Amino acid sequence: MKLLLTACIAAMPLLTAAQTPWPDAKPITMIVPFPPGGVADTVARPVAEALARELKQQVVVENKAGAGGATGIGAASRAAADGYTILLSLSSISILPEADKLLERKPAFTLDQFKPIARFTADPTVLVVRADAPWQTLAEFVADLKKQPGRFNYGSSGNYGTMHVPMEMLKGSAGFRMTHIPYTGAGPALLALLGGQVDAVATGPSTVVQQIKAGKLRALAHWGDKPLSSLPDVPSLKQAGYATSFAQWSALFVPAATPDDIVTRLRAAAKKVAADPAVVQTINRAGSPIEYLDAPEFQRYWTDDAALMTEAVKKIGKVE
Repeated sequence: MKLLLTACIAAMPLLTAAQTPWPDAKPITMIVPFPPGGVADTVARPVAEALARELKQQVVVENKAGAGGATGIGAASRAAADGYTILLSLSSISILPEADKLLERKPAFTLDQFKPIARFTADPTVLVVRADAPWQTLAEFVADLKKQPGRFNYGSSGNYGTMHVPMEMLKGSAGFRMTHIPYTGAGPALLALLGGQVDAVATGPSTVVQQIKAGKLRALAHWGDKPLSSLPDVPSLKQAGYATSFAQWSALFVPAATPDDIVTRLRAAAKKVAADPAVVQTINRAGSPIEYLDAPEFQRYWTDDAALMTEAVKKIGKVE
């Protein structure tokens, strides 16, 4: 009887924790699969703060970088489906499983391991060079690279990431050669550009707009279908005659087995976050306007985007 009583007393904290309604038991971890300073982090920080206000619980951003985003996304796919681990990912989530297949290795995650909550932004990538670079226009850039194939390089957030894929799409469309230098995220790639280690990057406007306004970088073109609100004078690739487009979107996900009641609460909170004036102002100031989609609409968008990215990865081929 004494042993039974002791066992029951020991189990009480576990029972209490299990009965605590979500999200009251503990802080929520938001995994961001890239280092600080990139597009994902720029969106994640204000979104996490606003989610914390809506859910009345701390939301802790954890930057888990590596392998072009696969390290962090893979970790999120293996997390307990209890609402206490959420993922703020870029569109690289659609690319990486196909890249793993191409390289004949076990995927770090699969898309069916996640349930979408909401999309927050959908920015076309922007081609930027240093302000002291010799190229004033996209036409000069392409012409020079064609004359000197392989001499110049570009940085990215990693193989098959959202900075690698659009540049490879442009290379294929414009017919020039350029060496790819992968980094662990947009932040390190941008620092490499500013430091002269690489000659160009393709990244979201929020990563570079302040550097452009400060006169340190020059934007040559973007991958969008309409003018950018943050960089209205920058032409699109389509205007230059290159049939290529790419959106570097950011969105919130949870493990697929997360209970429906938690998903419903997260969707409601995300909708309020997307309309929160502080969030809108912060992300707009960074050059990345809100392009909110709730889960059903975002699921359709995600499915279509994943199909496009699968074809893009197949065209790139194996990159070790």
